[in-house]
Amino acid sequence: MALLMETRLLLRKVKDLRCLTQKRHRVKEKWAATRIKHPATGLALQNFDSTYSVQLGPLWPSVRAALLSERKYGALLNNYGHDDVQAELQAKGCKDFPSDIETEAQPCLEQEPAVAGEEESSHVSVNKSDLDAQQLPALQLSPNIKCLVFPRGDITRFKPARPDMFGCLGYYLMDAASVLPCLALNVQEGHNVLDLCAAPGGKTLALLQTKSIGFFGVNDTSVSRTTRLRKVLHSYVPKPLLSHEKLRITTFDGTKWGEIEKNTFDRVLVDVPCTTDRHSLMEDDNNIFSKNRTGERRRLPQLQLDLLLAGIEAACPGGEILYSTCTLSQIQNLSVVEQAIHTAREDHGIQLQVVDLRPLTHMFRKTFDFAPDLPLGEMVVPHLAANFGPIYMCKLRRLT
Repeated sequence: MALLMETRLLLRKVKDLRCLTQKRHRVKEKWAATRIKHPATGLALQNFDSTYSVQLGPLWPSVRAALLSERKYGALLNNYGHDDVQAELQAKGCKDFPSDIETEAQPCLEQEPAVAGEEESSHVSVNKSDLDAQQLPALQLSPNIKCLVFPRGDITRFKPARPDMFGCLGYYLMDAASVLPCLALNVQEGHNVLDLCAAPGGKTLALLQTKSIGFFGVNDTSVSRTTRLRKVLHSYVPKPLLSHEKLRITTFDGTKWGEIEKNTFDRVLVDVPCTTDRHSLMEDDNNIFSKNRTGERRRLPQLQLDLLLAGIEAACPGGEILYSTCTLSQIQNLSVVEQAIHTAREDHGIQLQVVDLRPLTHMFRKTFDFAPDLPLGEMVVPHLAANFGPIYMCKLRRLT
């Protein structure tokens, strides 16, 4: 008994037992010392809890649960492929959501949108719960874009796409809500289109599916992201089209586009860099909430404003601009649009109309959940039964 007590006392005095551990099982001190105490995903969740609980109120707990769950994907059909992928996916229970719209949501009245800056919120002051009792303004969508999704509540995963005999993949997996800005942009035959922040390429590919674009300017500031975009396009689009003079891929600074090509494009998509809420909660790598990227995160609203103003300048009179993000943040969404409308009028003499997107939310309410009563623009919010988004979008039209 005395021997046992002496052994216990001896072990208590030994501070470092590594000498008793086999060498191959030892852990270096410096590895443990550099372990991250506050991961970026945790910092992002803290930020969202403090911000979105106020912004979204009672809606936040359900949105939070969805953001922390596995996202749902849609399959953007490749119109340049030769296999009958659509029939194959529909046999598994998928539906093409752009064609599966509410029939009563068809536009039945033309209505002039308010001039931004004079009555910026007058056209969205009606509660969305009263939509069924109103006549909605007409809204045309970009043609030929097909995106298949599984029904609400069905979390079946898509299998990876297979190449056809010419090497083109049959579909591109992406957040189905990301297709909505492309549909809302209303690209028509012969339009000159600019995708100002194009990488990684999902929305660019969706716009190409319209087969209506006269000239397509595709740009992203990042060289590495543009390389990824090129790889995406090479996997889905025939090589002759990629080398055609009507498609141009560049890596210019998007904030300077107003100095490069003013009053040029019929349609401009400005899908700006943002906090990418879902990625920020799920991935520590390349996370905007990392402590070494704090300054970059704080500069985001100014960068977004500069990009939107450049897109407004690039649009021709009568042209339309679609601003979009993948964040719930009011500072990066509503505030940026309001500031851009004001700056465009005061500093550039450009008058803008805000285009009413309520018909879009009414058409696709069977597929997506939309935030209620936004004063400017529309937003898809994640829901466990339809875990798409977040996607914010606001459409502006330059007056002649």
